[in-house]
Amino acid sequence: MNRTLLITGASTGIGAATARAAAKAGWNVALLARSEDKLQNLAQELGEAALAVPCDVTDRAALNDAVSQTVDHFGGLDAAFANAGMGVADPGVEKGDPAQWHDMVHLNIMAVLYTAHATLPHLRKTKGSFIVTGSKAGRDHMKGSIYSATKWFIHGFAGNLAEEMREWNGRCTVISPGMVDTPFFDEGKPTKLQPQDIADAVVFALEQPDTSCVREIHLMPND
Repeated sequence: MNRTLLITGASTGIGAATARAAAKAGWNVALLARSEDKLQNLAQELGEAALAVPCDVTDRAALNDAVSQTVDHFGGLDAAFANAGMGVADPGVEKGDPAQWHDMVHLNIMAVLYTAHATLPHLRKTKGSFIVTGSKAGRDHMKGSIYSATKWFIHGFAGNLAEEMREWNGRCTVISPGMVDTPFFDEGKPTKLQPQDIADAVVFALEQPDTSCVREIHLMPND
C-alpha cells in the first residue's frame, strides 16, 4: 500500500510542487485548499494518487472532515504537510491592519494547530511525520513584522511537537525557506528559491530512515 501525505495550501506554489514531488516518489496525496478548480486540475494531472478536498483550513470542522475523507479514501495517513499561510500588505504594527492580523494569525497559526490536532491520532498509528512551513522570518527579528512573529511561533511549536511525537516514534520537521518564487509575491522572483526546491526538502524529510528525524531544513536563495 502506498503511503499517504495530506497537504494544506496545495493549490499553488510550494503545496502544488510538493504534491507533484511526493506523487513522483510514490506517495498518495490529499490536496487541501479553498481553490476547488485549481485542486481539481492538479488532481487530474496526478491521477489516482491524488484526492482533491476543497477546504478552508481555518474552519476546524471542515478540516476534520477533510482528514476523515483522506483516511477513508486512502486507508490511512502517513504524513501531513501544514503549508497554508499568508502575509499582509503592511508588515508593521503602528500602521498595520488588525483585521488582516486576525486572518493571518488564524491561517498561519491556528490552522497549523488544527491540522496537527486532526492528523496526529492517525499519524500515531503509522508512526508518521508532521511537516510545517516555517520561514527565515521565523529565525530573524524583522522590524514590526507580525508575519515574522507568526513564523517564530511555528518554529517553536515544531520543536515542541517533535518532542511530543518522539514519544511514539513520530517525526516533526519545520521547513525554513528564505524568499521563494511563489504567488505570495506580486512580482516573480526567478532568481530566488523555487517551489521545487522546497518540495525536494519535504520529500527528503519524509524519506528519512526510522532512526533519523530531521528537525529543521533551512534553505536560502543562492542569489
